[in-house]
Amino acid sequence: MRQHPISPVTEPTQYRAIGVVRGVYVPTDSEQLTRGVIRAADGTELEAVVLGRLLTLMRRHLNLEEPHLWVVYPRSREEEGLHLQMVGVWEPSTLAAEEEAESLVADSPAAESPADDLPEGDDYFSVRGELIYTRPETGDLVVKVRVMPRPDGNRPLPFKLQLKGDVPLEHLRHFVALNLRRQAQQLQLESFEVIGPVAQRGNRGGKGRRDGAASKGGKGGKARPAAPIQAGQRPSPVSRPAT
Repeated sequence: MRQHPISPVTEPTQYRAIGVVRGVYVPTDSEQLTRGVIRAADGTELEAVVLGRLLTLMRRHLNLEEPHLWVVYPRSREEEGLHLQMVGVWEPSTLAAEEEAESLVADSPAAESPADDLPEGDDYFSVRGELIYTRPETGDLVVKVRVMPRPDGNRPLPFKLQLKGDVPLEHLRHFVALNLRRQAQQLQLESFEVIGPVAQRGNRGGKGRRDGAASKGGKGGKARPAAPIQAGQRPSPVSRPAT
């Protein structure tokens, strides 16, 4: 049984962008819950949309006047800040007692469900992808995340995330695994690992590139355990995303 809302990485270069945010979800329209904001404890209002069967769970089992730990996919909006796609909620203490909620997904928590609090804490995000821009002097990063093909064969376009942190220029065009923390409308780097160079068109063998060595960001601390899910692959909306 999984003890975390984000499933483990299965491949070294597995792309993903996922995290958790605790707050009260305030829909724009009380009759239509699909769009609104997550009002975090620090007072930040984060633009959000609800995806998948989370909508059913919210209507039947969650008190939206109380804060919850939401599982979200982050997206960057240049003028509007962080945009979140809500795909799940991590609250075993509530959902394990709801037989109907458990029936929504086979992977729902059992009686020995893990605690609601996560070891990484609230507002933790995991982003894995290609580092396409880094400017250490200003602390700006951009990572490209590729999305898994859909069951119908459609291949969604990759997207870019604008992040804050210091990653040396030598790691540009490398696959990186980043551990971040939300601060207001930004995702701030806490630690990172360089997995290796990403093959480019016309240079698929990586000629002239150095192999990426493992590296850690922050103040020399050990990187947090990589938490994960394939970017673009929708998790279960109940208490944990399914891979």
